[in-house]
Amino acid sequence: MERGIYTLANDTVYDQLVALLNSIEKNIGTHIPVCIIPYNDKLSKVELEINSRPNVTLFSNVSVIQQWDNFINEVWEAHPRAKDPKHLRPGWYKGFVHRKFAAFEGEFERFVFFDADSLAMKPIDDVFERLDNTDLVFNDWEHSKRGDKPEVVPEKLAEKLNYSVADIYPQFHCDSFFGSKHGLFNGEVLDRLKNFLINDHGVECVRDGCWWSTSALFSIMTIKENSRFFNFTQSPNSQERTGNCADADPFVYKDGVLYNEQGLKPIHRIHYMNYPSIDFARLTQGEAVNIRYAETFLDYRFLKDPNHKPQILEQPDSLTKMNRTVNQLVKKAQKFV
Repeated sequence: MERGIYTLANDTVYDQLVALLNSIEKNIGTHIPVCIIPYNDKLSKVELEINSRPNVTLFSNVSVIQQWDNFINEVWEAHPRAKDPKHLRPGWYKGFVHRKFAAFEGEFERFVFFDADSLAMKPIDDVFERLDNTDLVFNDWEHSKRGDKPEVVPEKLAEKLNYSVADIYPQFHCDSFFGSKHGLFNGEVLDRLKNFLINDHGVECVRDGCWWSTSALFSIMTIKENSRFFNFTQSPNSQERTGNCADADPFVYKDGVLYNEQGLKPIHRIHYMNYPSIDFARLTQGEAVNIRYAETFLDYRFLKDPNHKPQILEQPDSLTKMNRTVNQLVKKAQKFV
């Protein structure tokens, strides 16, 4: 197929997935196919949702997913932190976020990937148009981070690639939203990158605190491959430079859509990053959860079923709060066992 949308999901993010799919239907259209890449095999609710939507399918190429699993595991085992004891490993250690990159060998010739914790806010024709002259399209502010904030140490990567540090910074990007083309990162490219990341120690350019971060690795991969890209946040047209993050940027809600507060600029998506999926499940069940633009999320989550949208959000009782605290402490303690 010529064009499509990918996301990555399982039953854990079911409520977020439903909200995303509803936002795509409302703000992009029902004409565009959507393919869900499985995060893992916990998919019973996801599969039921797919069966109810004629334009949505499940990514089924197991060999491509396995190829990315093998690549990621080998690369991260070459990072200095691979020798860390169990209790020092990050929460995302051995996770499957990288499976989103299976999109590069999926069914769409051109595609846009949305993280499942996002809501689409406008059509994506402009993303596809940019792909006429580029390999990748982004819309994030990763390139603006300085000091110890970038996930990749720019000085290390610049030295390895014989770039100036000033040339490295503008090429940093995230992996929560991107447009690209089929085949850009295939098996042959991964073999080449593996040589750089492992044998040439390129993976050591990833900051220690970002071990197992797919966005850190993605930046290194695209810079190493000299991929042509366009980032809307670096556009000469100020109307295209907007915020995207629910926990950081101010937006205005108008006619069911969020706009960048400054100038009421249309945004591609709102990204609910840094909020755990359990909070959205609780919000959906009527619990008052500290999530910015929670009402917007609920509107889209229950877009097709407004009668089940919670009308009143209530705080959890003290026993519930205490049980959750105890469970968190138990989980932390188990990391030392």
